[in-house]
Amino acid sequence: MYILGISAFYHDSSACLLKNGHVVCAIEEERLTRKKHDNSFPKKSIEFCLNQEQILISQVDLIVYYEKPFLKFDRILTTIKRNIPFGFNFFKDSINTWVKSKLWIPQTIKNELNYNGEIIFCEHHESHASGAFYTSSFNEAAIVTIDGVGEKATITIARGQDNRVEMIKEQHYPNSFGLLYSAFTQYCGFKVNSGEYKLMGLSPYGKPIFKDLILSQLVTISDDAVLTLNMKYFSFENGKSTINVHFCKLFGMPVRQEQEPFTQFYFDIANSIQSISDDYLVTLATYAKKIVDSDNLCLSGGVALNCKSNGFLLQKKIFKNIWIQPSPGDGGTSIGAAYVGWYHYFKKERVLISDNLQNQVYLGSSYSDKQIVEILEKNQIVYQKVTRQDLVKRAAFNLSNKKIIGWFQGKMEFGPRALGNRSILASPLYEDMKEYLNSKIKLREGFRPFAPVILKEKVGDWFDTVINSKCMLFTFNSSKKQIIPSCIHEDNSARVQTISKEDNALFYELIAEFEKITQTPILINTSFNVRGEPIVESPVDALYCFFSTEIDTLILGNFIIEKEYNKALPTLFKTKRNYEKD
Repeated sequence: MYILGISAFYHDSSACLLKNGHVVCAIEEERLTRKKHDNSFPKKSIEFCLNQEQILISQVDLIVYYEKPFLKFDRILTTIKRNIPFGFNFFKDSINTWVKSKLWIPQTIKNELNYNGEIIFCEHHESHASGAFYTSSFNEAAIVTIDGVGEKATITIARGQDNRVEMIKEQHYPNSFGLLYSAFTQYCGFKVNSGEYKLMGLSPYGKPIFKDLILSQLVTISDDAVLTLNMKYFSFENGKSTINVHFCKLFGMPVRQEQEPFTQFYFDIANSIQSISDDYLVTLATYAKKIVDSDNLCLSGGVALNCKSNGFLLQKKIFKNIWIQPSPGDGGTSIGAAYVGWYHYFKKERVLISDNLQNQVYLGSSYSDKQIVEILEKNQIVYQKVTRQDLVKRAAFNLSNKKIIGWFQGKMEFGPRALGNRSILASPLYEDMKEYLNSKIKLREGFRPFAPVILKEKVGDWFDTVINSKCMLFTFNSSKKQIIPSCIHEDNSARVQTISKEDNALFYELIAEFEKITQTPILINTSFNVRGEPIVESPVDALYCFFSTEIDTLILGNFIIEKEYNKALPTLFKTKRNYEKD
């Protein structure tokens, strides 16, 4: 039996294909269209999933859409009515989109895919909660979802038990912690729905001196985690901006413009809202523990990508076990939607899946040696094919000599983190590596930190928390900044990835070989892309990124391409995006 889960038309569209209750493939539309946070109907993603399984759309037994459009439209109409006459422009913009496309999702699916089978809809937070619980190894758990807004819900607590997720508590729009955090994202000069992680990265440079002001004027939080926004300071209900003039007057400074330098004021603003995020997650988790009474917690929703708050929660030891879906944002809801079809609609018996990257993350496209060679030969690129052993030794040697490697292996990761198959790798031992990677490779803001990947069995030697962190969703503190300065942040924390042989044998071998040379079982692991681009999907994407940055070595499968032997750029890669994928 095949079930297709679809997420579309907000941001980070994606598709997931379930075969007899197991995820066989999942991919975000942005990876294939090369449009960051692509929100269009994920036709390419769906085609990829069908092609991977070599099936036709007629062989899909059920399609599950990740939210209920009419329920969401009802919330929008209620919001517009509540803000008459100030919401007229918002109404005008919204009604066109909804009438033309968003109210006709079943017809869109049928027309785009030529599909005549059954289509069902689940609620947005049900998709999030199901994606978190059914990808966990728990038979039962409390489930907390926090995001901007689904149809109406912004914060939910659910109970997962065997093959059922039951929603218990909900908080509704406009009272949203996700939108509160996004308001400060905009205030500090970043884009809403994509720059929140930048705000998190900015926070260690400041102090929480505005925390009390925020809690007294902008938001109130009760002991049972009920959150109430003071809407005087926000404009997301009647316009495209999240905040208004009252917000800026409260803090005495204007919105930072994107190209303006950062001042201590914005560092302190970022730290203040991050501190509130840490505290709120603890309050919410404590309340969830009280009403669900479980030792296990599953986290989902876009706010679950806040690894600093996740790390703070971990230290409080409210739950014995915490699981965060590797793609907890909207991209991951296609997985949750598919599971809703399997467990809630068809009522199938629960089968626990093993907690490894092969089942959870490596769900995307892969390319054969033949395909890679054809691309290299076509573009007259100088390369060398080596054995697995030589590949590991060459790569580790290059990294120990301060070279930067583009690492392209196996199946592409699903979700926002590159976890060893579409990664840029570097040595953490050099003081200036962070600045170099930001300015010459990633082409992004200089304050942005880099994550370490460490051999699973060595994590206790370098960090103060010893748990599996396979998907870079927790921060740990470290006292070893003097040894690995370029992957430890300003506050001595790091977003750690632990790696085992079972998760990714080749990646593990590379780090182990690097340890033999440097006595350090750690590499910098950052996503294989530059600012504003999705993570690379194909060898052509990887070659473009390689030739347009200062990456020294590109490794595509067993093929090594050195920049020094390819100084004359192939015609295909001279102009940005001037190529077609083979």
